[in-house]
Amino acid sequence: MVYKQKIVTFGGGTGHFSLLRGLVELNQPELISAVVGTWDSGGSSGKLRTELGILPPGDIRQCILALMEDPLQRQVAQKLFDDRLSDVSGPLKGHSFGNLIAARLERIYKGSDRATDAERQLFRIRSKVLPVCLSELNLIAKLETGEEIEGETNIDLRGENKDYNPKHKIMRIYFDSNPDPNPEVLKAIKEADKIIFSSGDLYTSLLPHLLINGIRDAIIKSKAKVILVLNLMTKKGETDSFRASDYLKVFIKYLEDKNRINYAIGNTNGLTREILRVYKKDGQEPVEIDEDACVKVSPKLKIIKSPLAVYHIREHLLRHDCEKLAQTILQLDKR
Repeated sequence: MVYKQKIVTFGGGTGHFSLLRGLVELNQPELISAVVGTWDSGGSSGKLRTELGILPPGDIRQCILALMEDPLQRQVAQKLFDDRLSDVSGPLKGHSFGNLIAARLERIYKGSDRATDAERQLFRIRSKVLPVCLSELNLIAKLETGEEIEGETNIDLRGENKDYNPKHKIMRIYFDSNPDPNPEVLKAIKEADKIIFSSGDLYTSLLPHLLINGIRDAIIKSKAKVILVLNLMTKKGETDSFRASDYLKVFIKYLEDKNRINYAIGNTNGLTREILRVYKKDGQEPVEIDEDACVKVSPKLKIIKSPLAVYHIREHLLRHDCEKLAQTILQLDKR
């Protein structure tokens, strides 16, 4: 069965990738719009952003790859996209070849939105990939101590610093400019049946979308069901010791509407002693689904609990099962 739901997704990184991989397999691809951020400041994306003055292409690359429908095409493209040109010398060494393709298209087509459409055509992507904003953004986090951390990567990696103190929590995030939204994103939100926030880094991948002018208001006014996919594990430096209710509290703070999230999806499987031991070494733990506290935070919220995790032994990574997650989301109307 192929579902025909108009879906808008927000996110970044592997959480967004997993969500899109499942959706494109089960839902009509033309009805999916993946919204990506433009504030990535690290790695190949960050270097290209600084050196070429383009929007960071990393999340766009991941979405393009996730939305490829042909498994063989996706397999070849992943090898090409992930090639870091390690055997060459000079300024290109270390860059993702997929990022270089996106960067060149942005120069040729003079704009990230037009370049992304061109890349979709090049790789026969029927779903839409939409930058949430068409201008360069710099993300800043303010800690409870008053300290400010500038740049998405510095916020993302703060848990790895030797002097990191988990008691110094993030108080708020903001941009150093007043960004306008991509009009195509507002249009997609207005027409959506479901708006999904993928699992991912709360302060660096998800919440920044709500800081873009008009995005929050468009979501609140939309008739779509709003769905939050809860993380499998906490993130050191961003969500230490967070339970599901803590995610909701912070999310609602930025959404400014405690009743707008219709569903929160949590995982119930995969947490063996071995997996917990691996993650504990990195300062991570499972996200507890404290239902009673969640309902107090968001009275109209429905919590969906399901065995959605899969453990990739070779990489020692716990991830959402793409198909099971998508199936759970697409069948919500039947509950």
